[in-house]
Amino acid sequence: MTPAPMISVVVPVYNEEAALEDDLRVILATMEAYGQPFEVIVVDDGSTDGSAAVAGRFPRITLLRHPYNRGTGAALMTGISAARGEIVVMTDADGTYPNQEMPRLLNSIGEYDMIVGARTSEQGTLKALRVPAKLLIRWLASYLTNTRIPDLNSGLRAFKREIVRQFYPILPFGHSWVSTITLAFLSGGYTVKYVPIEYYPRKGRSTFRPLADTYSYLTHVVRATMYFNPLKVFFPAAFILLFVGSIKFVRDIFFYGDVFYVPGSTIVILLMGVQIAAIGLLADLIGRRGLPLGRRESDQPAARGERGRDKQT
Repeated sequence: MTPAPMISVVVPVYNEEAALEDDLRVILATMEAYGQPFEVIVVDDGSTDGSAAVAGRFPRITLLRHPYNRGTGAALMTGISAARGEIVVMTDADGTYPNQEMPRLLNSIGEYDMIVGARTSEQGTLKALRVPAKLLIRWLASYLTNTRIPDLNSGLRAFKREIVRQFYPILPFGHSWVSTITLAFLSGGYTVKYVPIEYYPRKGRSTFRPLADTYSYLTHVVRATMYFNPLKVFFPAAFILLFVGSIKFVRDIFFYGDVFYVPGSTIVILLMGVQIAAIGLLADLIGRRGLPLGRRESDQPAARGERGRDKQT
């Protein structure tokens, strides 16, 4: 019989002393009961509280440390780089995720490339700002990837390690790492499944910055899509300019009657539309030539079929 693959659980930590011990106990108990070889890697991202000391009390856990705070994404990549498992499970250490649900995610990882724990409620601080911002970003990401995304930036997910390592050059160091990796998998043709999970109020102080992190999410959503499918960004803009320019062109012909005259503004609008479409095609050509990240175009139909099936789950 083929031996079961090792599973690496990676936990980024920054000043999570209040919740870390309980989370680690749940993770260890859950993974031991699951019955496959596993390791737990805690990456202390420059904490100034006792988080590192808490993790150090567990002999079963590997503790890695950053000398200063570099960001959640940087901590995750440090942990993934050190992981020995073929499959990586990531989770937060703030008490918000039901880590006892990890087996539900792992049970589908053979068929899919990534399993995301899709939260069924919002328990974060500043809900009046977070909920509309998340809805907007999720809508934009769904449009740009042509995929329904129930939860773009969940911190509980399982994925195949070698796939994620391919995307290192485009992954950010901050909170938007999770949204970017979701877009990278979807845009790169990999299969993603969403499993509904509960979400709890966090323990301790949140490091989320409403304005700065929302802006970061938006820019990384657009940047990731520009990398994989720039036509989704350029073609709508080109279409709008060409449509407006064409309407104005027809209007100008009728307005000036027998004299054939087209104002310079109309020509500028039409030329802008053509130029933006040409830039989009050039960007798409460059992106296709540099697609060692993700799957080639020949692999896309099967991947899209899987994504279509995800919509029904």
